[in-house]
Amino acid sequence: MKIQMQVIEVINPCNGEVVGVCPRATENDAAKSIEAAHEAFKKWKKVSVAERVKLQHKAAEGMRKHAEELAQIIANELGRPIAGCLTEISRSADLLDFYAEEGLRLKGEIPLHNIEGEKALIIREPIGVVVSITPFNYPITLLTMKLGAALVAGCTVVAKPSEDTPLSTVRLGQIFEEVGYPENVFKVITGYGHEIGHTLIEHPLVSKIAFTGGTNTGKRIGQAAAAHNKRITLELGGQSPAVVCADANIEVAAAAIVRHGFANSGQFCYRVNRVYVHASIYELFVDKMVELAQKLTLGSPFSGCDMGPIINQKIYQNSEVQVADALEKGASIRTGGKRLTGELYDKGWFFPPTIVADANHSMKVMTEETFGPVIGVMPFNSNDEAITLANDSEYGLAAYVFSENLAIALRMAESFEAGSVWINNIHRSYHDVPFGGVKQSGMGREKGRYGIEAYTELKTIYLNY
Repeated sequence: MKIQMQVIEVINPCNGEVVGVCPRATENDAAKSIEAAHEAFKKWKKVSVAERVKLQHKAAEGMRKHAEELAQIIANELGRPIAGCLTEISRSADLLDFYAEEGLRLKGEIPLHNIEGEKALIIREPIGVVVSITPFNYPITLLTMKLGAALVAGCTVVAKPSEDTPLSTVRLGQIFEEVGYPENVFKVITGYGHEIGHTLIEHPLVSKIAFTGGTNTGKRIGQAAAAHNKRITLELGGQSPAVVCADANIEVAAAAIVRHGFANSGQFCYRVNRVYVHASIYELFVDKMVELAQKLTLGSPFSGCDMGPIINQKIYQNSEVQVADALEKGASIRTGGKRLTGELYDKGWFFPPTIVADANHSMKVMTEETFGPVIGVMPFNSNDEAITLANDSEYGLAAYVFSENLAIALRMAESFEAGSVWINNIHRSYHDVPFGGVKQSGMGREKGRYGIEAYTELKTIYLNY
């Protein structure tokens, strides 16, 4: 009797319809994938860097060639507007190209000890099999941050995407095969983390786990990896503050915060979650935020709207719970705050851009990650108070400050406990600089040469001649 393979149904968060299926892997499947990647590593680590670079550029071009297809897949499984999905593919392809070129610049060293007949050689070697575990919100970007660095360094990768958005990662794996990557150098395994996570993390042939996701899950992965002495990169939760000083350009600051805070329906880790505004401009600034937020449109990803739905009920509930908590503790909702209903919205998880004014640190919206389109705003009276409030968090992924006085802005940026700080603008992180967090927001850095070095081990060779 033929045993039917178990599958995961991928649901469109706009309407609840099934948009595809993927295999529901078992622990045995995970083990086989790791073993296959380990066998592939034995050959891949010996491939010249020039050849790895050549293949990675081909993969980037393959992504651009199939950009419309990949974007359509993401739009259907995530619900994000199609324009944002196309941008994700474009930026991810650019990141692969950047990593490829940076891979050519990896170097070893020979210290000048000046000892006759002796040299010490410091070289870098690929770390081995890497397990990449990524969330739903940017399924391709967050994978390529790991994948591009690991592959060009000579590692092989087993990727486990979120069960909410696996289809785009599966298609990306096929594209890598199509451009000529050797079998099992980049493998994709789909399944539920609670069913296969133990094997992916603790298998003896895995050398490193690269994880992006929630802080609690990251802690468990870190503990399990430490028990087996495995390397880790953890990019975890965020609760990022923005400080708007008395002399800030209100138009610029409000536009940047609203654009960034509500992008992807608030579903990303370094979004603006809480805003501190100097008391002298507080009401004016909140009014401007409300004006801009109310111009944002919600709908299906193919309607030309600004925002789509939240991915599922579990993530959606964060926004609802935080709004209720803030209201109970004395805040006011200046716009949004209730789930959208009607023919366009009833089958999906649509929550409007929401601004919670008169917030304080007794409220969840100011202390817990929302991962939804809700921003808390509170006033402050001095810049030192603003710094204290911004750092009053277990998280430390990103922070933002707006001030026309660059001395003030730089002092604040240096004082913030965060891995990245933006001054007077908010844009995407660059490919050539490190990205990651401090405190409970993670461990290690991605992007730039720092991201590639994280997939290598240093070895010292003592040479006598």
